[in-house]
Amino acid sequence: MNRITAAFADAKESGHPALLPFVCAGSPELDALPKLLPAMQAAGAAVVEVGFPYSDPVADGPTIAAAMHTALEKGITPTMIFEQVKSVRDELTIGLVAMVSVSIVIAMGGPDAFTKLAADAGFDGCIFPDLTLGESEVYRKACKDNGLTMTLLISPTTPNDRAVEIAKASTGFAYLLARAGITGESRDVPDISDRVRSIRKKASTPIACGFGISTPEHVSKIVAHADGAIVGSALVRRLIETHQRNQDYVVEAELAVTELATGLVSMDQF
Repeated sequence: MNRITAAFADAKESGHPALLPFVCAGSPELDALPKLLPAMQAAGAAVVEVGFPYSDPVADGPTIAAAMHTALEKGITPTMIFEQVKSVRDELTIGLVAMVSVSIVIAMGGPDAFTKLAADAGFDGCIFPDLTLGESEVYRKACKDNGLTMTLLISPTTPNDRAVEIAKASTGFAYLLARAGITGESRDVPDISDRVRSIRKKASTPIACGFGISTPEHVSKIVAHADGAIVGSALVRRLIETHQRNQDYVVEAELAVTELATGLVSMDQF
């Protein structure tokens, strides 16, 4: 079974939701990814999202956009990301999903070519943040042909019927945005209960929720309703700041994910 599919199946069976930390490839160092992935697994990540740096990131706030810009300046490329993932894949049991713009996919030969490279490197799925539902069929087929899941984004402003269609088109999991706008840390997270409930009435695809989730308390509020919580900007910022202090960002990554994982027990269960 695909590792991402298995992670959410295990989450459903055990009642222990999934934590999906995000890491920007090439940040805070060019060769950081092979060090960070094992640390995040050890800390309790079920799936790790690997961001492919792009010069015009879609919906990414200042923290992730800056990390991507710096990574590109240092010379990170999709080929390097594939090589880095492949170098540690045998050490990992967690799912790995590529968060990648369709512009990068097209530049690398299109969905068939890209998904084959991703699968050969050890990725288990792809998230295409700038792919519309209407254009997604060829990407879904390419992912399926290469054993990968395909995730699309559901925004807070997407009508419910459309949200259900997006969830049904997604495989592995659908990515529900907790709030509108761009990624970044926030003081609190909105109530997603009604949104999740309305999607689940007609779609069985697991739902992971991100955008603005940055603390164990946020994680707890999210997984009271969703199948998984995605944490991006807060983690990327901590790693960059730790590296800038000449401290061990790999240790910091494990600590941060361990802290976030304490929120996987929903407050509704108490």
